[in-house]
Amino acid sequence: MTRYQSWILTDIVRDLWQDTFAVAGDSLDLHTPHGWSIRKRTLRGGLRDGVDAVEVHNGALSFTVLPTRGMGIWRGHYHGLFLGWHAPVLGPIHPSHVNLARRNGLGWLDGFDELLCRCGLASNGPPGEDVHTDKAGRTQREKLTLHGRIANQPAHYVEARLNLDPPHELSVIGQVDEGGLFSPHLRLTTTLTTAPGSNRVVIHDVVENRGGTPAEMQLLYHLNVGPPLLEAGSRVLVPLREMAPRDPCAAEGVSTWDTYPAPAPGFAEQCYYCDLAADARGHTLAMLQNRGVDKALVVRMNHRELPCFTVWRNTAALEDGYVTGFEPGTNYPNLRTFERQQCRVPVLPPGGRWECKWSLEVHDTAAAVGAVQSEIAMLQAHAPAVVHGKPAARFSP
Repeated sequence: MTRYQSWILTDIVRDLWQDTFAVAGDSLDLHTPHGWSIRKRTLRGGLRDGVDAVEVHNGALSFTVLPTRGMGIWRGHYHGLFLGWHAPVLGPIHPSHVNLARRNGLGWLDGFDELLCRCGLASNGPPGEDVHTDKAGRTQREKLTLHGRIANQPAHYVEARLNLDPPHELSVIGQVDEGGLFSPHLRLTTTLTTAPGSNRVVIHDVVENRGGTPAEMQLLYHLNVGPPLLEAGSRVLVPLREMAPRDPCAAEGVSTWDTYPAPAPGFAEQCYYCDLAADARGHTLAMLQNRGVDKALVVRMNHRELPCFTVWRNTAALEDGYVTGFEPGTNYPNLRTFERQQCRVPVLPPGGRWECKWSLEVHDTAAAVGAVQSEIAMLQAHAPAVVHGKPAARFSP
C-alpha cells in the first residue's frame, strides 16, 4: 500500500488556510539525489495582490500553481530553460481585477498570462449569444464571455501531497467550483504530479456535475509558450489526421502553419484545428521544437478524452505577447452553439463525471527531441494527413 504524507493548505469548509508553507528534502529525507521542495506563499503588490502561489521544484523541473486562478500553472523552468510567455500584463492577475464582460466579452484577456490555464467549465470559445432549444421546446439564449469562468475561480480546497515510497511523487491537489443559483453546478478536482528529477508534470482532472439536472460541460487547456522555445524557425510536430484553418485569416497562413516566423508588430492571430492520429489505446502527442532542434515542449494526451487539438499562433511583437498555444480539449474553441451542433459538448447527468489525464514534458537535448520526432513519425505513417486550405464545415462555422 502506497504511503503518503499530506498537508492541507486551504479548506474553506473547515475554515483552514495557510498563508505560507514549506516542505523540502532538507527537512524530510526521501533518500533521493534530487533536491525537491513544495512552497506556498501569497503574492503582494499590484494586480497580483492576494494571489496564492504554490511553487513545486523536483530538482530539475519547477512550476508555480495558482489556486487563486483556477489551479492554473503560471510559469516554470527546466534546467534553467524558461517555460511560459511574457504577456503585456504584470501578473499573475487576481480575479477581482478581471471583468469577464469587459470589451464585449473579451475581459478574460485582462488576466491571461499563464503557461497553462483552463477554459470552461460550462463553456469556452469566443464571446457571443448561445441559442438552443431546451427539453420543453423553449428557446434559450445565453450571453457567453470568452473562454468561460474557471480560470478566474479560486480553489476552495488545496492540498500538498508527498509519496513516501519511490518514485516519491510530489502532488498539488485542488478543487474549484463553478456555478450558482439557476445555473449548472460543476466541480473541477485536479491533481498535478511530478517526480524528483523528472522532466514531466501530469495533469489529472475530474469534472463532476453536482447539480440535480443534466449539465453541459466544455474544457479546453490553453498551454502557452513564448521565447526561448518559440522563435523564428520553431516548428509544430503532430501526427496529423486532418487539419483546417479556423477562418479566412488563418487560411492565409496554411502553407506555413507549422513553422513560426519572427515577431511581427500587428500580426493577426491564427488558429488551426487539428484531428490527431492516435495509437490503438488512443494515445497521441504534439511537440513544439526550437529552431536548433535541441529543445522542445511535448504534450501527451488521449484522443478519447481530449479529441480536439488547436494550435494558436500569435506571433506579434514581443511587447504585445509573442506566443503560441497548444490546446487539447473536449471541443474546438468555437461558440458553444456550433460545437453542440457538432456533438462536441459533453452532457453530464446528475452526479456524472468526466475525467482525463494528460502530461507536458520538456526536453533539452537533440537526442531526446529526435526520439519524440520518431514517435510522431510512426503515428503519422498510419494516417495520411488531410490538410484543408480553407475553413471546413465540421471544424468551424
